[in-house]
Amino acid sequence: MERGESGYQGRTYGCPPNDEGFTKLSTALQSGQGIDLLRLPSDRLPGFVASDLIEPIDEYLTADDKADILPNVLQVVRVGDGKAYAWPLWVVPMGMYLNTDVFTEANVPLPPKDWTWDQFVDAAKKLTFKRANGDQVYGWSGFVDPGVVNTWGLWMNQDPSVRAINSDGKFGFNTEAAYAGLQRVADLALVHKVTPPDFGSMKDADVKGGFTNKQIAMIVDATGPAAQFKAAKVNFEIYPLPTVNGNKLTVGAVGLIAIAKQADAAKRQAAMDLGRYLTSNAVQEDVPPGSNVVTGFYLAPGARKSVQIVEPLLKFVPVLPDMWITPLVVDWAKFTRLIHPEYQNIIFGKTKPAEAMQKIEAEAKTYLGIK
Repeated sequence: MERGESGYQGRTYGCPPNDEGFTKLSTALQSGQGIDLLRLPSDRLPGFVASDLIEPIDEYLTADDKADILPNVLQVVRVGDGKAYAWPLWVVPMGMYLNTDVFTEANVPLPPKDWTWDQFVDAAKKLTFKRANGDQVYGWSGFVDPGVVNTWGLWMNQDPSVRAINSDGKFGFNTEAAYAGLQRVADLALVHKVTPPDFGSMKDADVKGGFTNKQIAMIVDATGPAAQFKAAKVNFEIYPLPTVNGNKLTVGAVGLIAIAKQADAAKRQAAMDLGRYLTSNAVQEDVPPGSNVVTGFYLAPGARKSVQIVEPLLKFVPVLPDMWITPLVVDWAKFTRLIHPEYQNIIFGKTKPAEAMQKIEAEAKTYLGIK
């Protein structure tokens, strides 16, 4: 890894935002495939730390870094022994994407930003229709995968107690409130028929492609696709998730740049310098918004005070105060893999929420560290 005129250059590694991608990333690190830097969400950080795959950054944090990085975000990367194990890059909440062309085509007015669940369902029903050419349009969809929590906010907003680990330190998904929330989401497919028939098993590309091609009117997703949709000239708005019982909620994580374990001190220093650069205002200046990079380098609100975000990412700022950040537990990946098939079976109508959550509670508590 060397520093050139435009900054540090090294080997970085990314992965698709799903369970398969994170598994491949972990395997690549364990096999020593020459990875220097990697990008991952905060909920996966404890597992990588426990596997001794990444370096702590504390001794490389400068006074300027500590003053610039949002304190609560820096705290997120302090796991295990309390050391900071990654450079915070950005904060990634989920939002509701509305394809305004589909709303116009269906003669459905945009709902108020403080919309309720009933208003959301009503809009989704009106936006589910068949075009004159026979093409079917669906009101809503989302990506369901053991590696993501994209749709969880739509049922966790049933009550503040519906959390993987709630404020009482208990497993909050095996409750009457959680059952009601999960059933509401399943009913979008089972009762209201506003989702594509393969909702629950759709690929991420199909969800985004359907939105881009005006086959799906609304989707819930993270900040990243905003730049993709803008580049594709999709007309869209970003809304908070609809409220339930007055509860405002979105889910999300902190995006990180981690440094792979490195025995060579000079290479480790260079990797740390690159990690700092890739999470700073400097990279924003080097990769500004333009015709080819519509939002610049940043695909979400930055983790540093000095980073200035632009449209359409600014539309996510109002949801940040209501964001639940996935808990930092070593076995989070095992927990999401455990809950995933049960969540799918609820969506497919093969099981009821109470049965599904009661079935997994004991194992879930083990993974979450709940006694």
